[in-house]
Amino acid sequence: MEIPGTAYNRRSKLRAQLFATAGSLLFTLATMPAAAQDMPVAPQDAAPQQDAPAAEIVVTGTRIVRDGYNAPTPVAVLSKADIAAQAPANISDFVNQLPSIAGSGTSGTNSGALSNAGAGINSISLRGLGVGRTLVLVDGQRSVASTVGGIVDINTIPQDLVERVEVVTGGASAAYGSDAVGGVVNFVLDKTFTGLRIGADQGISTYGDGHNYKFTGSAGLLLLDSRLHVLFNAEYFRQEGVDTIDRDWNDIGFFMINNPAYTATNGQPQRLVGSGFGPSGYTTGGLIGAGPLRGTYFQGPGQTAQLTFGTVLSPWMVGGDTATTLAGHIGTNSLIPHDERLNFFNRTAFDITPDVTVFGQFSYNRSTSRSFYQQTPSTGVTIQADNAYLATYYPQIAAEMATRGLGSFTMGTSNAGFPVPGSNIKREVYRFVGGAEGRFQLFDRKWGWNGYYQHGVTKAHEELTNTWFNARMTLAQDAVFGPGGSIVCRSTLTNPTNGCVPINRLGTMGPSAEALAYIYGAAQPQRDQTIKQDVAAVSANGEVFDLPGGAAAVAFGAEWRKEQINGKVDPQFNTGWLYGNFLVNRGEYTVKEGFLEVDLPVIKGLNVNAAGRYTDYSTSGSVQTWKIGATFEPIPDIRLRGNISHDIRAPNLQELFAAGTARTNTVIIPTGANAPATGSLQFVQNQVGNPALRPEVADSWTLGAVFKPQFLPGFSASFDYYSIKIDKAIGNVTAQDTVDLCYSEGISSYCNNVIFSGNTLTSIVLRPINFSKQTAEGFDIEASYRLPLSNLSESLPGTFTIHSIVTHYIKNVIDNGISFPIDYAGVNGGSLAGTFSSPNWVYRISAFYEADPFTFNLVARGFSDGVYGNDFVECTTGCPTSSTQYRTLNNNHINGATYFDASLGFKFNAYGGKGTLTFIVNNLLNKDPVLAAYGPDGNNIPAYAQTSRSQYDVVGRVFRVAARFQF
Repeated sequence: MEIPGTAYNRRSKLRAQLFATAGSLLFTLATMPAAAQDMPVAPQDAAPQQDAPAAEIVVTGTRIVRDGYNAPTPVAVLSKADIAAQAPANISDFVNQLPSIAGSGTSGTNSGALSNAGAGINSISLRGLGVGRTLVLVDGQRSVASTVGGIVDINTIPQDLVERVEVVTGGASAAYGSDAVGGVVNFVLDKTFTGLRIGADQGISTYGDGHNYKFTGSAGLLLLDSRLHVLFNAEYFRQEGVDTIDRDWNDIGFFMINNPAYTATNGQPQRLVGSGFGPSGYTTGGLIGAGPLRGTYFQGPGQTAQLTFGTVLSPWMVGGDTATTLAGHIGTNSLIPHDERLNFFNRTAFDITPDVTVFGQFSYNRSTSRSFYQQTPSTGVTIQADNAYLATYYPQIAAEMATRGLGSFTMGTSNAGFPVPGSNIKREVYRFVGGAEGRFQLFDRKWGWNGYYQHGVTKAHEELTNTWFNARMTLAQDAVFGPGGSIVCRSTLTNPTNGCVPINRLGTMGPSAEALAYIYGAAQPQRDQTIKQDVAAVSANGEVFDLPGGAAAVAFGAEWRKEQINGKVDPQFNTGWLYGNFLVNRGEYTVKEGFLEVDLPVIKGLNVNAAGRYTDYSTSGSVQTWKIGATFEPIPDIRLRGNISHDIRAPNLQELFAAGTARTNTVIIPTGANAPATGSLQFVQNQVGNPALRPEVADSWTLGAVFKPQFLPGFSASFDYYSIKIDKAIGNVTAQDTVDLCYSEGISSYCNNVIFSGNTLTSIVLRPINFSKQTAEGFDIEASYRLPLSNLSESLPGTFTIHSIVTHYIKNVIDNGISFPIDYAGVNGGSLAGTFSSPNWVYRISAFYEADPFTFNLVARGFSDGVYGNDFVECTTGCPTSSTQYRTLNNNHINGATYFDASLGFKFNAYGGKGTLTFIVNNLLNKDPVLAAYGPDGNNIPAYAQTSRSQYDVVGRVFRVAARFQF
């Protein structure tokens, strides 16, 4: 328990640290020479249409050197100035603001990913198609994944060296291989940096929590007459966790439940969204759920009370003492995880000749992430009439049981006094790259070549915290009086050496430390996994002959790749635990590829680009991918562009080889179903792999136009429509969907995955399949304008730049070919929100004003109103009969949100070098998230945020200060 006043003192201390840092930096500035420096930090026009030297920028999505304006595939570019203006604690937080990115994961949203070791990962998902369909590259090269699911943790990339981020929003498998179905995100590093650059920043929320800080340093040296270039970078980051959702907006109990009053003919909605709902089956100290003592709940020693039930339909109730049933469980999920990471990067390059360079690159990332899942509720806890703790602390209940002749009762409890289960994940990611590159003349034409070998290794130590061994808990809670009146486990009476320590599960006083040590054991469930990736690639590109529009170019190459997963788990952690139950994942596959790409300037103003790739997978055979695109400039002001591609994504290591990822959850089996038991039932969800999976196939096309009117210098705009159709898509049917398909739809094949032992639901097996298809459709609008204010008046200093990006998600439909299609576009929250959901409209507008030595940046970002589900039928009275697809709901509306961020930068001389000091405020107006109800199934619903964490800001206003010095 926190001592009154300590929260205020802690927040005051953290605020003091923040302002002390800013003050010390300002003092440093005051003692330096005052002359401002001419620093080239003006924000670049990030629109892809901006002309750039064609020989300088290699745009992702093509292996041929072209600028983004000439590329047939839409490319968004985030410049170093854009990143510096917001100084994000994690670069993924900044990239995820792009409207074309939807469904990404962060270390905060992944805090409940215990059994699959996803906690602490920052990932990127394009078009709401899932992180597995977005290819993440570093300098155009693959990077080893941080999870068995193939997810690259963005935090492993050296943030201080990121020169720009290129985002291709279209299929690029023909150019870069598997996974580029939704697009490509390429982090381009500044490999030519020379000098010394150091930086420090820290941030804190307006509530005094979530304190984080980062130190980074980069050094680039030129030696041996500038033929040897050595580059170093080191970074340290730490974020203090917030272990509960400690925000007022999360206190009202806003959920989605099955309406207890619903019948198929009474015109009421089947589901309800709102507040005033709460669990019906447990309290903090235990609630007797059935029998003559139903409604009795346990408080402190000797204290019981009678719960006032509302209208009940398990596991929820409407009205009644919902505050009592929510207490102890609500908001117990981590708001912010505790993260710590250390990065080191080195690149050494040597020019053997002016045209040939060899290089070696090494990076190391060590990260730890600690978060908490929920104060796990337990239902069906059996307490015998002769329980010693019952007789000791609640003799009145024991006496009443004796009077009524009751041998036991069952109760539900949210386990007051038990520490909250969670995870502590440690990862080490190593990446070695060695290679050579160069240029040469062939028939008096320019050519370039490169080859490299990469070896990447991720070592993950996954350890759960505060999860008990089920068999030990069963023995410990069956406590009786032993010889001499001592309290012992019943099992100890017949087996005195079994080591059992009795535990008190009644009331709010909590169990003893000895009892907790017994049920948790000497060690918690843990697993070590090693992921390896080896890549060898060679390619060349250059000009081949002249066409009326210019020189034709070609690129070709070959690649070999091997992906592996292995690990070790102590057999004691294989089964029997509340969470974890780790098994060893083992498997590998190899990939052999060859590609050819051509770029043909057919006539002046018309350019055609085409590519093909042949890929052979050791697990699923060969596939071919291709693309063809073109740009056409009928007049200098307008450029039309289009692209058609045939892309693939092969199953990853987890989808193929997962031995079984077990986690505890609940589902609702409908009343009246032909099942051994109905209602809200707890079970173990077992996620396994499927070696028979085939690659999924996608056909995509984009069509757009770029506008650069000559009468308005500095302005550019683009419009691009996209359509993506995925066939044989790899996905899972959820546990609740499995139950619905079995008992509501009568599909017997799914009943085989629902496993009962007598009347007890023991497990539901989930296995990925190549289901029917997924279709995504939408368009992007992008515009930018750069205006030197001296154009308006010579007396006006500085430059004004505005850049806006808007994405409209028209549809994102998943059709598993078994039940019914689900459209995730426009879903802002609720049970359907997740990897594939996105609002209909998403936008980001950034405005810069620069007048040396100051830079001001204002960002408006947000999204439109949405729904809980596109197939929900909203009604309050006179509702039609609800069905599995068209469920009736009292409120199918979720408001959108707009957030404002601002920063103010100042440039100065710093002992012969150059420095910047930037003050940043994110969520400037401290806007609370819009409440979005989750449910009705899942035992973790009250513990989680009552909003969509992937869409809305849950932390609140955050202050940051960043300082950079370059010499």
